[in-house]
Order: sequence, then C-alpha cells, then structure tokens
Amino acid sequence: MQHLVLSNGVRMPILGFGVFQLPDQRQCQEVVAEALAIGYRLIDTAQAYGNEEAVGKAIIASGVPREQVFLTSKIWISHSGEKKAMASIEESLKKLQTDYLDLMLIHQPFGDYYGTYRALEKALAEGKCRAIGVSNFFADRLVDLCNFVDVRPQVNQMETHVFQQQTALRPYLDKYKVQLEAWGPFAEGRNGFFTQPLLQKIAEKRHKSVAQVGLRFLIQSGIIAIPKSSHRERMEENIDIFDFELTKADMEQIRGLDLKRSLCCDHSDPEFVQALVELSKQQS
Repeated sequence: MQHLVLSNGVRMPILGFGVFQLPDQRQCQEVVAEALAIGYRLIDTAQAYGNEEAVGKAIIASGVPREQVFLTSKIWISHSGEKKAMASIEESLKKLQTDYLDLMLIHQPFGDYYGTYRALEKALAEGKCRAIGVSNFFADRLVDLCNFVDVRPQVNQMETHVFQQQTALRPYLDKYKVQLEAWGPFAEGRNGFFTQPLLQKIAEKRHKSVAQVGLRFLIQSGIIAIPKSSHRERMEENIDIFDFELTKADMEQIRGLDLKRSLCCDHSDPEFVQALVELSKQQS
C-alpha cells in the first residue's frame, strides 16, 4: 500500500475503505473484517453513519494491530460547537473502542463549525487525534477557516471522481497544504460511470476494470480515495490498482471528462443545505 504524508508528518494510506450506507451492525462488522483481511488499512466511518461500534468491533476482532489501521471518523452537524463536539469525540472513541483516531473531520460546513474545529484542535493537542480536517469544505469556506485557526486542517474530504475533479479547489488545497481525499470515487454510479466509453477503452487496454481506472486516476493525481463495496470480489478489485500506471495521454484524456460540478449532493443548493440542517435538528 502506498502512503502520502500529511502536512503534520502523519502517514496516511492513499487507498482506503468507506462504510457509508452500512448501518446494519452485523453486515458492517463482517464487511470491515473482510476489508482488513484483504489488505485495506484505512477505514473511514462517521458519527452519522451509525456504524462506529461495528467498525470498532471489526478492527479488534481482525487481529490487525491498532497502530496498523488508519481510522477516520467525522463529527456530525448535530454535535457542532466546541462543547458538543468534544463530547461527541469522546463518544466516538468509546464506540470505536480506541484511545485515539488517526483522523477526525468536520463532516459538513454548517452549524458552529468554528467551535467544532476548536474541539478538534484540543483533541489533537491531547493526543486523541493524530490528524484533523474537514469534509465538504469548498474553497471559500476552506480559505476562511485556514486563516482563523491555530492548526490548519490536514485533510479535506470531498466528492471527487472523474466527473468532478475539484480543479477549482485544488490550488487552495495546495496553498494551505491540505490533502484532498475523495468520497464517492465512482460518482455513485451516476452519469454512466461504469459504462463511460473512454474509461472502458482505457480499461480494456490495461486489462483492468473501469472502477480500477477511475481509482488509479485519482491516486496518480495525488488524491486519497475511499471506495466502498459490500462484495468481496469488488473489494479485491478496488485494491488491485498498484500494478499498473496510466500514461500521460490517458490522464489528459480523463481530465477532459471533468464536468466541474457535483453529481451527488450540491452544497451550494439552499434546499440541500436546509434538508441537512433540518435533519441535524431532529438528531439534536
């Protein structure tokens, strides 16, 4: 497994395993255990996913030493603000049965995320997190945050795939030394991802799948990716991307697929934001 070094010196695997939409505790535990057995060492969960307990149990049962697993979770909007966020971090640690998180993120750029970020900085100083960051922070919010905190975020997890390559955001990530991490690396199957002609052509030429080409494009672009699957053959396929490289021509052609917009959830859409806020209020 290849690693990238975050701005604070922490090494993070460039490919991991996501557990979004795996709320069933037994299934999630089985799937995470399988992922660890296959060789994944980055596991990405969140308070909002409702499966932190299952992830924690799977890691312990796997026999893989805790220090070899890069464990990520995220603070949900209903826990925003310094006091609530600190309590939620403690709750996440308890559910995951660990003394520390390798990475803790603010899940959404809404609510009192400045207070939440102060809690992250405190958790970092206390050794409860090895790295901290944000998720779904577009350039305007990221620039604002980076200029008014003591410790700049090490990671920004964003919807990133061949159709949304985050080209407008990346100069600011580079400026503030924030690592881009891709959620939804397959665009959740939208826009015909798995049947896209160019990706199919490149995949056939490399004797790989479209999914593998999509992931390879991301990691060759210096982007961490966290694909999710509950099927072992897909999990094995997704991690089998380190024995080939895309050519410069391949990379340039794939860059041409960029639509420069979200296909999954538009954080600039007031109705989407309102729905998230209403959901968080119900959970408070």
